[in-house]
Amino acid sequence: MSLSRRCSRTACPKAAIATLTYVYGDQTAVVGPLATYAEPHTYDLCADHADRLTAPRGWEIVRLSGEYVEPEPSHDDLLALANAVREAGRPKLGEPPAPSRVVGQADEGSSGAVETSRRGHLRVLRDL
Repeated sequence: MSLSRRCSRTACPKAAIATLTYVYGDQTAVVGPLATYAEPHTYDLCADHADRLTAPRGWEIVRLSGEYVEPEPSHDDLLALANAVREAGRPKLGEPPAPSRVVGQADEGSSGAVETSRRGHLRVLRDL
């Protein structure tokens, strides 16, 4: 599993190495090194899409870096992933705990299990 950010272009599975920002007032598209954090109005691009980028007629493209280097995964990436999983598993305030129930009895050929606890979308099951 890779912790790096992906290219914003639809169906592009490559890792992002550059960030695209539009400056609408100046009619300029700015392509530079990958930003430290993903921002809402910027686009992360892979090397292919960063190099082939074209702008609308009348717009200028400013390229801040000639060569793009893929960032190395850092210890912070792993910590951010662990924190996100922990946060997703925390029960919300005022939300009653999910009741235990028997799972799998309605399915043919499956062994039943009792749900003992739940955290977000994760369930802890115990065999009957």
